[in-house]
Amino acid sequence: FSQGFKHLVVPENFKPTQVLDSLKAPSNHLALNRKLHFSIAEDDNVHFEIDSLTGELYLSKELDYETDSHFLLQVIITDYNNPPQNSTLFLSIDVEDKNDHSPYFLDDFIVIGIEENVPVGTLVYTFNAKDGDGSFLNSKIEYSLEISDMGENQFLIHPLYGTLTTASSLDREITCSVILTVFAEDQAINLTDRRLDSLAVKIVILDINDNSPSFMSSPLSYVLEDVEVGFLVHQLIAKDPDEGRNGQVTYHILSGNEKKAFVLDKITGLLTTAQFLDREVQERYSLTIIALDDGSPALSATQVLTIIVLDVNDETPVFLKQVYETAVRENRGPGEFVVRVEAVDRDAGLNSFLQYEILPGAGYEKFKMNSDSGELVTAASLDREAQEVFSIKGSSCHDLGSPSRSSTAQLCVTVLDENDHSPLFAETQYQISVTEDLEEGSAILDLSASDKDAGLNGEVMYSIIDDTYGVFTIDIVTGSIITTKALDRETKSQYTFRAVASDCSTYFPRSTTVSVVVHVDDVNDNDPIFSQNPIRVFVPAETAVNETVATVRAEDADLGSNGAIVFTLMMAETLFQINVKTGDIILREPLASKDFSTQLLVTASDQGIAPRTATAVVIVFTEEQEEVISFSHSLYEASVPENSAAGGH
Repeated sequence: FSQGFKHLVVPENFKPTQVLDSLKAPSNHLALNRKLHFSIAEDDNVHFEIDSLTGELYLSKELDYETDSHFLLQVIITDYNNPPQNSTLFLSIDVEDKNDHSPYFLDDFIVIGIEENVPVGTLVYTFNAKDGDGSFLNSKIEYSLEISDMGENQFLIHPLYGTLTTASSLDREITCSVILTVFAEDQAINLTDRRLDSLAVKIVILDINDNSPSFMSSPLSYVLEDVEVGFLVHQLIAKDPDEGRNGQVTYHILSGNEKKAFVLDKITGLLTTAQFLDREVQERYSLTIIALDDGSPALSATQVLTIIVLDVNDETPVFLKQVYETAVRENRGPGEFVVRVEAVDRDAGLNSFLQYEILPGAGYEKFKMNSDSGELVTAASLDREAQEVFSIKGSSCHDLGSPSRSSTAQLCVTVLDENDHSPLFAETQYQISVTEDLEEGSAILDLSASDKDAGLNGEVMYSIIDDTYGVFTIDIVTGSIITTKALDRETKSQYTFRAVASDCSTYFPRSTTVSVVVHVDDVNDNDPIFSQNPIRVFVPAETAVNETVATVRAEDADLGSNGAIVFTLMMAETLFQINVKTGDIILREPLASKDFSTQLLVTASDQGIAPRTATAVVIVFTEEQEEVISFSHSLYEASVPENSAAGGH
């Protein structure tokens, strides 16, 4: 060879001990009988070995293209024939890359946030996978995408650059997140040699305030005109599909509430009355309501809420005249027109539909009233010489509401009368007993007084002249005594007052007084009340059997059996017994130990027909084992909605 050069290409996955090449010279260069010795110059490389006799080149250590892709070996060939001489062969070895590295991502899972209003084509993220192979195609990465659901493809990835972009419009209210799988695959020439890696990606669609509130509640509401202040009229409900503050709705009245008749809770949308309503003053309200979300900038919706005030029968009919005076000819047949009375009522519907009638009185049988028109006609032929003057009470018009309201007018064909008679009651004294649970507004007694005079001189009205502590009133027309508030025998068990019947004379009225005594009878409306609750009892461990260890006390403000209390233990108890009348708690068996403690539940019941009860806790413990009672919190807070029903939790 003297000095030569040879080039080899070796795949990096070539296995050690395999022959790479034979360096023995061709026969036309060296005689076949020459003795040759082959060796690799020292320190040239540890990856290769040569057979010194045959010149065969071996791989002694696995190759790695990514570490060493090229080797230059100096092979020395010694010829031992005469004369001995050396030759040098430079061996150039290129390592051929094999696809032995897979692409890889730095993370296994990432979460990306993007706002829902970005335009199509917006860059979401750039993926950068690595590949440890050395050659171009084995380390060239192409990216692809797989979406978990089979819906519209909302994202695209560039196969070479790894850029993830939006492919369609995003809407958080339809899809709030998307799960993607991103693949990175090298481009080895042989498809079966290609390697890939994957990365799970969660894309969270971030909310923007792109939805306005939308009213769900009715734009129409009804309310009775007699509701209390604070009555719930309507609840406004508006929905906003946005998230967080963007979807948080508050409510406000823009207009229509200038008289401050209503209050709107901006958080709950509850609309309540702030004043007493009066249909006869205003029967319809139109409130312009705005529902406003808390986004920036805020979006809103408006609704015109119409509130119709429904009528209740709170207006009394009023006659256009209080006294009707007229004349009619005698000796005419029945049906002769006398007079037409007329009244008005500010209520609506049946509450304002009026009917007329004549109240019983002297001579009323000679007249007939048309109940619908208010026309009064004669029912018989009249004779002036037999009776010159008629004085009739006409009603009491009354509406058809429930309860009905009425008004009276005087129908007079009369000569003025001298008021020489006082009203007279049927009794000299009235006594009545009522139970204390009588409902407010109940009529308990009808006083009746008569006056022999005619016209206003004989018309009686009633009043009370003594203090009834605000408990009773009297109907000025009918004389019916009515309760105006709830009774309580335990507060006051008897009322004595005077009622007055006065005539309606415009000059010198006359009156009569009568005494009224109202006895309030007891009902079982008070619970027993323990004087102490809970009761803590120290009992020495050596206490003898049948000894009284404690006494519970309770009182009941009711009367008789309604206030008579008996005591019982709520749970079966062998160690203790209670005296049903005295409340004495008696030890029935010896105490078991010196550190004994227990709790007894004692019930106090009255003996009414429907007994009322109360419960107390008696804590019994020995002196050596005093039980400590403590609350679990130092402060207890709770919220109670207004208008909550009694007895609610």
